[in-house]
Amino acid sequence: MRRREFIRLAGTALLWPRGARAADTKRVGVLMNGVADNTVAQGYVRIFAGELGELGWNERQNLQIDFRWNAGDPALARTYAKDLVGLHPDVILSSSTTNLIALREVAHGVPIVFVEVADPVAQGFVASMEHPGGDITGFTAFRTSMAGQWLDLLKEIAPHVERVLVIFNPETSPQSKLFLNTIGSAAPSLGVEVVPAPVRDAAEIEQAIERFSHRRDGGVIVPSDTFTQMRRGLFVELTARYSLPAIYSSPDFVRNGGLMYYGFDFAEQFRRAAHYVDRILKGTSPKDLPIGQPNKLALIINLKTAKALGLTVPAQLIARAAEAID
Repeated sequence: MRRREFIRLAGTALLWPRGARAADTKRVGVLMNGVADNTVAQGYVRIFAGELGELGWNERQNLQIDFRWNAGDPALARTYAKDLVGLHPDVILSSSTTNLIALREVAHGVPIVFVEVADPVAQGFVASMEHPGGDITGFTAFRTSMAGQWLDLLKEIAPHVERVLVIFNPETSPQSKLFLNTIGSAAPSLGVEVVPAPVRDAAEIEQAIERFSHRRDGGVIVPSDTFTQMRRGLFVELTARYSLPAIYSSPDFVRNGGLMYYGFDFAEQFRRAAHYVDRILKGTSPKDLPIGQPNKLALIINLKTAKALGLTVPAQLIARAAEAID
């Protein structure tokens, strides 16, 4: 979705003519996941822009922000990465691994602050957490150990689970191989077989879940990714149809009928990212800004969905939940 449409929908971006900015105005590019009419994503960019405002950066005064949205499409991410770099920004905010890969290919010398990226060292984006080096820094979305916790939580709420389907799009979620390794390491001690399910469209999602459901001892893990998030309604509908307990790494799934979520606070990452953007605009090098890690993790359980699946949620699990939807 183009910049003018986003202004109408979210009210956070200011449209400036190409090249028409005052000499003392800084320019920030933002490459977002998904589409601009997603109300949750709108909230994230409002938080980002609002925090910049608190730090003294105001549109129409000393700041210009250009937004682009990848619609869950790696090709579109590459197109918009080139587009943003062509606007000569002082710094770019990138959400997701897909967008960061696209930007890294073209943003030579342009500072990048990322959010929603898993294990940036293992993926080769930075040299280390403490000293990233180069032009890239930001906030990692997931500790890879969380993938093992997803499996633990799934077994706790559904002890009958002996097989787990890990479903992901390898094109938009290359980080899923890290989660698979961690889940695979944790599975033997829990007596669980891991079934990887790479998918690339809605039909493959339905086929994978339908085939997996032929036995009654299965559960599902859906790592975070724009591709899966944009199809959350399909995942929730299919796991309900085939009576499969599932855990997700985005709260949107659970608030729309999914069983369980465990993960970080997305909004907090955008708030913290604004502070790194502020420091870079004031002259700090990205290599001197250590990678931030999640400091707010939350468990959300949909008790209504659990009941529909015939699950009895342990009292201790409810007590640990930040939110229990009934």
